[in-house]
Amino acid sequence: MFELKPCDPVTYRQLTRRSTLIIAVVFMALAMLLSSLAVMLFGEPGGDNFRFNVGGVFAGVLVTVALVRGPLWNQPWLAPALYGWQLKRSLMSITNVMHRVTEGVQANDPTALKVLRFYHLGLTQMHALDANSSAQAQLVGELEAHKAKLQALGIDTEQTRFDPAWLERFKSA
Repeated sequence: MFELKPCDPVTYRQLTRRSTLIIAVVFMALAMLLSSLAVMLFGEPGGDNFRFNVGGVFAGVLVTVALVRGPLWNQPWLAPALYGWQLKRSLMSITNVMHRVTEGVQANDPTALKVLRFYHLGLTQMHALDANSSAQAQLVGELEAHKAKLQALGIDTEQTRFDPAWLERFKSA
């Protein structure tokens, strides 16, 4: 279950830049350390050690991914970046079955209507967080028309929660 949370776009961008910088520095330090270590252990003085340098960088990528997915995953400084990643992942899962969701919306399927409303709200938030006002302006008409349809059918327009299980029936249809 994913839930939209209120976020200040300026603060979000500052915090995600900071977390990106921290992870980049960790990666660079690990890549340099592991490359140097590989050359020191397996390399030849004055020889071609390119493969050991590349191997060290590749090992640095693997260790960095393991660190991020492991002990760093629950760190408060990484939370905004994780929220943005989860938001985009949720929206992409809906995008992958949007043609079927749209068919459901046209048939007034309540689940499809809720999924599309969450999609609109999530997309609106993503555009705000990414400072993409031009994409947001293109969405306004569709968003308002869908909101009016939900109101006419008596369905709550504040669909801030998304359950990936809702999409299973659209994937199998």
